[in-house]
Amino acid sequence: MENPEDIVQLSVSEGVLLGHALVARVADALGIRAFFIKGPVSVLQGLRPPKTSGDVDVFVAPQDLEVLVEALQDRGWRERPVDPDSKTFPKHSVTLDHAEWPCCIDVHYRFPGMEASASECFETMWHNSERVVLAGQDIPVPSKPLAILLLALHALRSPHLPACRDELDFLSDAVSQQSLALPVLDLSTTTGSLAATRPFLEKLLPKNMSLVWPEPSTEWQNRLLAQEPGSARVIALVQAHWRDKPKMLWRAVFPRGEVFLTRNIYADMSLKGRLLQHVARWARFLRSVPRITRDLKRYRA
Repeated sequence: MENPEDIVQLSVSEGVLLGHALVARVADALGIRAFFIKGPVSVLQGLRPPKTSGDVDVFVAPQDLEVLVEALQDRGWRERPVDPDSKTFPKHSVTLDHAEWPCCIDVHYRFPGMEASASECFETMWHNSERVVLAGQDIPVPSKPLAILLLALHALRSPHLPACRDELDFLSDAVSQQSLALPVLDLSTTTGSLAATRPFLEKLLPKNMSLVWPEPSTEWQNRLLAQEPGSARVIALVQAHWRDKPKMLWRAVFPRGEVFLTRNIYADMSLKGRLLQHVARWARFLRSVPRITRDLKRYRA
C-alpha cells in the first residue's frame, strides 16, 4: 500500500513549467499549431518582472480548440464550468484543471481587443512566433512585439487596477528602450487591435506620426466599463433587444448551476447548497451596488 508521505506534490511553479511541456508535446503529437503566452514566457523575454504564474496559457487556432481540449481531457484534465450567458460574458478561452496538478491550463482561441477574425489573428500571430526552451521542451512563443501586444491588451482590460498600470508602465519602458513601437503598431493594425491599444501606443509613437484611430467595439467598451460582474449583466440587459430581455433577466435572477460552479468547482449543489449560494450571490450583488451604479453612470456618459 502506498504511503501518503511518499507522494510528492508539485509546487505551482513546477506545475506551470511542466504543464507547458505537457501541452506542447500533446499539441505536437496531434499536429496542432500552438504557442504559449504570458506567464514564464514573458519573464524569459524580459517583459515581466520575475513572478510565479498560476496557470499555463496556450493559444491555438479556433478550429483546433476542441481537438486539443479533448486530448487533455483524455489525460485527466476537466473543463471548468463557465457562465452560459455568452452575450454578457463573451468567451475567448477554455480553462482546464486536474485534481493532481497545482495549476490550470487556459486554452485561448481568440483574444479580447483583437477585432479581426479569430482565424486571421491566429495566422498573423503564428507567423510572428519564435521558439524557446522551457522545462526541457522546445516550445513556440510570441515574438517580442507580439508578446508586448498581448500583454498590453490583457492589462488594458483593467487599467484601474494598480497591477495592470504597473504592467503597462513596464511594457512602455521595454518598447521605448528597444524601439519596438512600430512593430507593435503593425501587429495592432493587422489584428484589428488599434482601438484597444490606443491608450498604450499613442504616447509611444513618433510625435509627427499621423494615424486614424478606429472606434473600439461594443464588446471592448463593455469590458472597460463593467468593472463588476453585476455591471456586465446590467449593461448587457440594457443593450439587448426587447425580446431577449425577459430571458436574460430570468437567468440573472435564477442562474443555472454552472454559474455557481464557476466560483467553486466543488460547490454544494444540493437544494440546501444552492439556496445558500443564492443568498451569498445576492449579498455580493447588494455590496457591489455602489460600484455598479458608478459603472452605469460611466456607460450612460
